[in-house]
Amino acid sequence: MPVNTDDVIPTTAPVIDEDAPDAPISVPDSGDTGEGGKLKMIVQLVKKSLGVKDIAAMRLSLPASLLEPLPNLEYWNYLDRPDLFASINDSHDAFERMLAVVRFTFTKDLKFVHGKVCKPYNSVLGEHFRSHWDVPPVRYSSDPTNPPIFGTHTTDTHSAPASTIALPLETLSIRSGRSAHSSKSTRSGLSLLSKTKASPSTAPTSPHQAPEAGLAGHMSRLSLGPDGSDSDTVRVVYITEQVSHHPPISAYYATCPARSVEMIGVDQISAKVSGTTLRVAPGSHNKGIFINITGGAGGGESYHITHPVASVNGILRGSFYITVADSTIITCTGGRGEENYRAVIEYKEESWLGRAHFLVEGVIHTYDEDSMEHEEWTKAKHVPQSRVVAVFDGCWRNHIRWRRTASSSNDSLSSTPEYHTLIDLSKLHVVPKVVRPLEKQVPNESRKLWESVTTRLLNKEYGEATKHKLVIEQKQRDEASERKRKGEEFIPRYFDKDISSGAPILTAEGRKAVEEELRERCSETP
Repeated sequence: MPVNTDDVIPTTAPVIDEDAPDAPISVPDSGDTGEGGKLKMIVQLVKKSLGVKDIAAMRLSLPASLLEPLPNLEYWNYLDRPDLFASINDSHDAFERMLAVVRFTFTKDLKFVHGKVCKPYNSVLGEHFRSHWDVPPVRYSSDPTNPPIFGTHTTDTHSAPASTIALPLETLSIRSGRSAHSSKSTRSGLSLLSKTKASPSTAPTSPHQAPEAGLAGHMSRLSLGPDGSDSDTVRVVYITEQVSHHPPISAYYATCPARSVEMIGVDQISAKVSGTTLRVAPGSHNKGIFINITGGAGGGESYHITHPVASVNGILRGSFYITVADSTIITCTGGRGEENYRAVIEYKEESWLGRAHFLVEGVIHTYDEDSMEHEEWTKAKHVPQSRVVAVFDGCWRNHIRWRRTASSSNDSLSSTPEYHTLIDLSKLHVVPKVVRPLEKQVPNESRKLWESVTTRLLNKEYGEATKHKLVIEQKQRDEASERKRKGEEFIPRYFDKDISSGAPILTAEGRKAVEEELRERCSETP
């Protein structure tokens, strides 16, 4: 979920776009662009947030030096592994399709496993972003208990072709301002990776940070599969738009027509400082992720994925990392069998003492769609054993294993079925998106809109970046005041204004934009 602490007013009322009534609480730039200066500003921010029931109710004006050169709408897309999203509908077996959705769920925010926690730009009302991926589909062996075989962005030598080359982490693609596959983007990403070192102040509870040599060796084994020109790839398209400013809400849609799968949802968060952590939960408009199977083997099925609660830790040390608590529930409806499948992913609470372990466990079980009893099964132990068909456990930053239960297994030779690899996140990396060049983007498109800020941040001109950021934010306030004066309502361009269901509907212009992105051919520019 996006951690957006600026300009948010939580409400259960219909979405509005009025400007916030009070002046923003500013966090002044310390003038020190080093880590020490940033840490001082973060401490000030935490102090201003202490005792506040919901940080979303505060209007905070952050200096640009605390921001990553990345638009919020681009950063949050739940498609860090679009190949797993595209493969959800590959199997003719309903249970295996649920396994595919569970795998997708563990990889949708892969950036937090291999990347750092960052604060992107706040989105402005009407801002939108669109992109696509051309990825080789994941493959499966004849044995359904084996994990998927990945064709791109993996360090597993058994998955991708050995002759392929290394590519930088996905979040670096914006640094070139061009196609994510351009050679300039690759060079800038690799140069940044070569500078990565372990922080001497890393806290005992922080995730391991690899030294330069270890990281370089790890990345050198990262395999890149076929590019978008290969006929064996499938295209996944993503479009998102900021549909409300107060509270800040974005709507999104993704599709892979070749595999008859689509994803829709609304992003909104609620945040609170608890001790020295920032606790983030879904806002009232955020009802989770909805995945629809529009044809093929699972045609008619829908999967609803709820969001857990996350915490940003290590704030006062400037060494941020994510922990997750609560549960994610995946519910399948519309299946063709007598019973549907449901999964409970339970993230284990971390102790405030000792090293974080990022543990997870869960079950896949059957349920009766006409009954309501399953709604109370929010932890693995709540599910009756007679309903459980598979269990899984492990570390959501590393290896997760699964097995059938004895009662559901076809293995008559063993009373306790063996464990198998569900997903090994340590071997997977974020797949870069392809974005149209700036000259083909419209003014309200994320990279085009924030170009003046991004350019100055990359040049470390932090004061100038802050000035340009304030210009963009002031323009948004002026436009809101003008709409209020005229009695006009903001109408989203790509999504229907009614988002109360949590599953927004594309407008005619939204469908047109998706079709254009499906046909887009981004040339690789040096």
